[in-house]
Amino acid sequence: MTTKTMSHGDLAEGIERLVREYISTIRIAAEGAVERAVALSEGGGGRLVPSAKQRQQSAAPSRQGRRRASDEIRALSERFYEALCRTPGETMTVLAPMVGSTARELNRPVFLLKGAGRIRSVGTKHATRYFPMAREAQRPST
Repeated sequence: MTTKTMSHGDLAEGIERLVREYISTIRIAAEGAVERAVALSEGGGGRLVPSAKQRQQSAAPSRQGRRRASDEIRALSERFYEALCRTPGETMTVLAPMVGSTARELNRPVFLLKGAGRIRSVGTKHATRYFPMAREAQRPST
């Protein structure tokens, strides 16, 4: 078996060739990225990143600003309480779909049920579990 040895000049030439190929590959990739960015900015109003106003306009319409009627909150409270009585000790993420709502929308109704002494909660944050209170322990609602 023969081993091929390279002189210092051959080794230097090989390294320079590899570096040139690498630089050429990087240059082509960078030019492609710049072309894509320019095309994006020309089609997107001159901005690569949408402005806060553009992001807000493209976001799904929210329910902010719309106050729910007290009857709606009361009905939601009752549906939550009924679901809770059927499955005590569950988390909000389990109970919310049973009520036909989201956990966020149930925030106020649950707060009112707690204030009336009809339910109690144990735990914190996402691990909070809810329990109905005994009828005699409930405070009269105002």
